[in-house]
Amino acid sequence: NSNVNTKPLTIKQRVDNKLKEMTLDEKIKRINELYHKQKGVGLTEEEKEEQAKLRRDYIDSVRANLKGQLDNINIQEKDGSITNLAKKYGNKKKQ
Repeated sequence: NSNVNTKPLTIKQRVDNKLKEMTLDEKIKRINELYHKQKGVGLTEEEKEEQAKLRRDYIDSVRANLKGQLDNINIQEKDGSITNLAKKYGNKKKQ
């Protein structure tokens, strides 16, 4: 097929493709593997890129999870009214 792009993938593209296929548990396991390898023999450029992306994905996942939990918390005020944390702090809950 003459329309097939045979240009090699960049490090970023290879890392992105690899991460798309991984579950959160697999990502955490890989973060730990790369950490131990970094402390031992060191990392290749591709592994450094992978480590940075894995860490960013993990942090984003934790933040999204925490935000989702906080957005679902309601507080009863002294006057008896109920205030949703998401609304109180400007992060309106999606309905």
